[in-house]
Amino acid sequence: MNLQGAITEEMTKFSCSDEAQLLAIGRQLGPLLEKGDVIALTGDLGAGKTTLVRGLIQAFIADEEVPSPTYTLVQTYDLPNYELWHCDLYRLKHPDEVFELGLVDVLEDVVSFIEWPYKMGQYLPQDALPLHIKFVENGREVIFGNVWADRRVESLINV
Repeated sequence: MNLQGAITEEMTKFSCSDEAQLLAIGRQLGPLLEKGDVIALTGDLGAGKTTLVRGLIQAFIADEEVPSPTYTLVQTYDLPNYELWHCDLYRLKHPDEVFELGLVDVLEDVVSFIEWPYKMGQYLPQDALPLHIKFVENGREVIFGNVWADRRVESLINV
């Protein structure tokens, strides 16, 4: 899947001036997801990828600590409607390493947010939902690629 291609055909953008707004978008995103969704989460280091996922998880489990999976590679959370896998593949050297994580085996049964998804190579599902966070002059932009069209992301409040 060409993630850049999916992002350049932007469907919906949200501007965020601070961390609270990234958390709010994450909180609102949870109900739009369903088991089997793979979210290809891209953005520069420090752009707020984990912050957005933290907002989603804390919408369901208020006091849950949501660390970055940079060192553990995978963090899992039992949410009411699905199990969520938050993955950070930055440190992978080869796409085949996703098998060691068990990631490929669960993609159809969980919701997965995958940071650095291009590291999956050919194992990244073609129907992955691209979500990009980028730095802009007054904060960040959260960009939902065009394949989110049937998810009603435009109904999210532009916080």
